[in-house]
Amino acid sequence: MTVGVHPLAGFDKLLHYRVPESMRDVVVVGSLVRMPVLNTMRLGIVGEMGAPRDFPVDKLKSLSQLLHPFPAMPPDLLALAKWMSAYYACGLDSVIETMLPAAVRNGATIKSEKSLVVAKTLSVDELAALEKRAPQQAKLYRFLVQQFRPQKKSLVLARLEQTAAVATALVKRGVLREETRRVERIAYKDDFAHGELVASQPHSLNTEQAAAVAAMDASLAENKFGVSLLHGVTGSGKTEVYLRAIDTALKAGGGVIFLVPEVALTPQTVARLRSRLEAIAPAHRCVVWHSHLSEGERFDGWLALATGEARVVVGARSAIFAPVENLRLIVVDEEHEPAYKQDETPRYHGRDVAVMRAKLNGAVCLLGSATPSLESFSNARAGKYRLLELRERIDSRKLPFIDIVDLRIEAMRQRSLPTLSRKLVDAMHARFERKEQTILFINRRGYSSSMLCTKCGHVEECTHCSIAMTYHRADEMLRCHLCGDQKPAPARCPKCGAPDIRWKGLGTQRVEEAVRRVLPRARIERMDTDAMSKKNRFRELLAQFRAGKIDVLVGTQMIGKGLDFPNVTLVGLIDADMSMHIPDFRANERTFQLLVQVAGRAGRGDRAGEVVVQTFTPQAEAIQFSRSADFAGFAASELEIRRQFRYPPFRHLIHHLFRGPNPEKLKFFAEQWARSVEKELGTLVELRGPSASPIEKIKDEYRWQLWYFTTSVTKVVPKLVQMRAEFAWPDDLTQILDVDPVNLM
Repeated sequence: MTVGVHPLAGFDKLLHYRVPESMRDVVVVGSLVRMPVLNTMRLGIVGEMGAPRDFPVDKLKSLSQLLHPFPAMPPDLLALAKWMSAYYACGLDSVIETMLPAAVRNGATIKSEKSLVVAKTLSVDELAALEKRAPQQAKLYRFLVQQFRPQKKSLVLARLEQTAAVATALVKRGVLREETRRVERIAYKDDFAHGELVASQPHSLNTEQAAAVAAMDASLAENKFGVSLLHGVTGSGKTEVYLRAIDTALKAGGGVIFLVPEVALTPQTVARLRSRLEAIAPAHRCVVWHSHLSEGERFDGWLALATGEARVVVGARSAIFAPVENLRLIVVDEEHEPAYKQDETPRYHGRDVAVMRAKLNGAVCLLGSATPSLESFSNARAGKYRLLELRERIDSRKLPFIDIVDLRIEAMRQRSLPTLSRKLVDAMHARFERKEQTILFINRRGYSSSMLCTKCGHVEECTHCSIAMTYHRADEMLRCHLCGDQKPAPARCPKCGAPDIRWKGLGTQRVEEAVRRVLPRARIERMDTDAMSKKNRFRELLAQFRAGKIDVLVGTQMIGKGLDFPNVTLVGLIDADMSMHIPDFRANERTFQLLVQVAGRAGRGDRAGEVVVQTFTPQAEAIQFSRSADFAGFAASELEIRRQFRYPPFRHLIHHLFRGPNPEKLKFFAEQWARSVEKELGTLVELRGPSASPIEKIKDEYRWQLWYFTTSVTKVVPKLVQMRAEFAWPDDLTQILDVDPVNLM
């Protein structure tokens, strides 16, 4: 018996091996095995059964070990890996390695603990004899005989200050029995203690919700592939629709994947699912899946799903690769979020991979958002997806009032560029007096975006990247947010020596400082990647905010979506222009989504909400359409512009990035390559470039780029991959193909 194996770690081809007699009944397609490759042992996934066509079987090496008695990669995941490899122009080995958690690849094992329990009750005379002969053993017996259940061995011995030899002696005599049981490391097991408790009983549905639930029930009953786009305004009860659909899928014996864009959203989502599903049936376990978990938590979660012990998984984009049995439903919450796109190989988009995995399984994919991506909305408008709409907030709550503050007028009034406008400060004071909560959003961490000398105009830039360094006031450091380089902030200009240094631009630290000045008695916390470095800090801070222990929360995009805090009645968007004026055709779409999503955090309880948006361009379409959350109006306007220029969703976009230490060499080879592509692919693609990237240097490497516009990725990518393999590239040049990119910088 022979098998073809896909090795991990750099071998992008199928290798064949003989299967030892002892493994022949258990090795199947998808099994995780260890086998010899050259002079080392490597892991691999069995990709096919059968012998090679052009190699003698008797010369094949044998597999060394089968790591699990069940497939580590079910057939649907293996098929998905092959599709991703072809579509995203990357090696199959890198895809498989991404799909298998590091804990599984690193050989994590099941955790167990030993317990002691009385196996034989001693008579009075036997106990007296034991007291005389071995008082420590008698002491241990007397303690355990009073317990109703097995006791953890290490804790008992520590409490009684005894050695393991005491217990061993009683076990040998048959007085005690030692039991070994598996200890499952369950992520977020303490969510209820962290204040994330939510109602376990279903809410009553309004008319629109009932229609959406009925449509999802009908889709699931068909037992075939389908995609639905749930477009509901913020606070319209999309989560309740998700929960009903999940319940339906589970009752039919199916498995469920629930994707969220940010790790910060996971605790709230997990708490909702666990409180609802486990109240219905304790067997409906919910596994957490994302990169911030410990290896033990990741391994035990993967094991529970792979063995069928659990059928629901919640997590960030990598959760789409969870080995869920009988997959019937995939939910992608906030489907528009660019966080679903992986920015390193394989550069997949979690939403698009979710749709493909649902197709491979004949399952239903439910995409949800208050501000759908224009790609998904176009698919719904074209009839490829079913469109479900929730136009009203639950309990007829009103959308928050959005007040636009023109910072041009505010700057003249305050005679300086303001961090907080007078309107926002007054609104914060009013909320603080009423014991209501405020969220302030700015999508830039640090104190200021750059250091500027007003005498000579010098801006302190990163020596490794072509961007200005960000000032962090907490520790008086300048940091590059691209390469991580840092140095102490200078007191004088490094170029001319003048003390006239000014800090330009805003960051979360500067906003936090400004809030402390205007609200000295308020409890203020900051949530960004600098403040969230400690494990579980996300959950602790969100739980404190929910419990009312924080008055003002200042943060970046991690607080701008999906979170539900009923006591928040004011949201301030400090700089609405930050995402608008960048060289990206999606800039208006991102700004509109950001404004609507951030505004949606206000007024989710019984009290009306208010949003204050600070901007220098109040006339911009994205800002004006967001005032009334008019997605239809914005989409119509933006799609017409995209249609004229034939930007996505009307064509696919492929980004080809060239990196190297020599910009002249980059330019030369990029131009030579572009000529080859034009000659070979002709009308299949429209080329734009090559040109220097907007950020020309990162980590001491210069960057040039080339864009391919095409109507068919599947026709173009294989040709590009083949041409790239045959092209004479210099050793110091790296190039990356990114299909359907979301970041154009």
